[in-house]
Amino acid sequence: MSRILIIEDEQRIASFIGKALRAAGHAAEIAASGEEGLALVESSEFALVILDVGLPGIDGFEVLNRLRATGNNLPVVMLTARGALEDTVRGLDDGADDYIVKPFRVDELLARVRVRLRDASRPAESTTPSVNGIDLDLRTRRATVEGREVELSAREFALAEEFMRHPDQVLSREQLLSRVWGYDYDPGSNVVDVYVRYLRTKLGEQRIETVRGVGYRLVG
Repeated sequence: MSRILIIEDEQRIASFIGKALRAAGHAAEIAASGEEGLALVESSEFALVILDVGLPGIDGFEVLNRLRATGNNLPVVMLTARGALEDTVRGLDDGADDYIVKPFRVDELLARVRVRLRDASRPAESTTPSVNGIDLDLRTRRATVEGREVELSAREFALAEEFMRHPDQVLSREQLLSRVWGYDYDPGSNVVDVYVRYLRTKLGEQRIETVRGVGYRLVG
């Protein structure tokens, strides 16, 4: 049984989600504001957070930012009426593990919760991967190259981490889209190439090789 925190100010929706989670064998607790949710995370143990965006006081994006700023990697599924692409991208870039738009199907929500709980239960990998002079600290979200700190956006950091988990392995654009962006994306987009270019500028041009017709490889 997993203990899940629902941060949702609409009582009817929060109650509905709580009942669905309990029926699926989980324990559910509800917070009606971002401040209350953060306080509960600090004082209790949870396996996952379901987080609304439109909250009174601080909104869900700020709640997420505060969690990640403290190095808290608790899985977060954002559940919101904001369905614009820029909101989805913002939530994922800020560190959400998933983003579901209201109205939603309860079976889909439970399926995504299962996936995130399963991912979180896997054996922990190193929180400080180091390859070829590049060091990442996954807890503080800091990156250094030859001892010099470099500033990476959330998406750049996630892409760098994916490369460093697989040094000397060729990763296709499709693999990188799936693993780093994590949601349906136009396969014809050049977003991977753009972000690889960003990383090369910050980590060193020679560290990430292009394998023509296949993808990219981090030189280990």
